[in-house]
Amino acid sequence: MFRESARVYQVSGGAFDITLAPLINAWGFGPGEQEDLDSAMVDSLLQFVGMDKISLRGDEVHKTDPHVQLNVNAIAQGYAVDVISAYLQELGCRNYMVEIGGEIRTRGVNAKGNFWRIGVDRPEFGNMIPGEQLQVIITVHNRSLATSGNYRKFYEKDGVMITHSIDPATGFPKESSLLSVTILADECMTADAYATTCMVLGLEKAKVFVEDLKRVDAYFIYGDEFGAYQVWFTDGMKKYMELP
Repeated sequence: MFRESARVYQVSGGAFDITLAPLINAWGFGPGEQEDLDSAMVDSLLQFVGMDKISLRGDEVHKTDPHVQLNVNAIAQGYAVDVISAYLQELGCRNYMVEIGGEIRTRGVNAKGNFWRIGVDRPEFGNMIPGEQLQVIITVHNRSLATSGNYRKFYEKDGVMITHSIDPATGFPKESSLLSVTILADECMTADAYATTCMVLGLEKAKVFVEDLKRVDAYFIYGDEFGAYQVWFTDGMKKYMELP
C-alpha cells in the first residue's frame, strides 16, 4: 500500500496523499472529535502533511516528525480486495466477486454464467441504501472497480456542505461539481486510489488525469449549473456500460 500510495502521489501531483490523517481527523472524518477549524489551524496541520515526510526502509515506515499520521482508508479497502482475490485464486477458484465497502474485483462469471454486472448508485444526497437508485450498470470481467463520492460521507455546517474529500493543497474539503467517480483498473487498490484522486482533482483536471492513464477507464457523475446530473466517461468505458 505504501509503494502504490507513493506512486499515485507522484502521478497525481500530490492530490492523493496518505499523510492527510491530521486534517481528516480535524474535519471530523476520522477518530476523535470534529474541530472548529479556521485557516490558521488548517495551515498549522498542513506542516505535517506530505509524502516527503515519510519513507519506507525495508518493511518499516519512518516519519520525519512524530506528529505525522497516516490514513490509508482511500486505498486499504481496495488492497484488501486484491489480497482476498489472490487467496481465492490460490485455492483454484475460477469464478468470484470480492466486494469490500464498494470496492470490487471479479474473475470469471456469476452463478448464471454471465459476466458480473455492478450497479453504480445515483449520487443523491442521503442515498444510504446501495442499489436503491442506480445510475448505470457496468459489466466487469477479470478487472477491478471502485467508486468514490461525497453524497454519503458529508455533514452540513452553517449552511455549507463539508465533504470527506480533503484537498492536500489547501487542507480544506474540495468544492467541486464532481459527485461520483467510478474507476475500472486491473488492481483494486489502484482503482480505489484513482477514484479518490479524481474527487480531489475536480471534474476538469480529473478528465485529463484519467485519459493519460493506461488500462484505466472512468465514469464521472457531476452536477451542471442548473443542478441537473450529467455524466462523462472515457471512450474505453462505453463497452462496459448499460442502463439500469
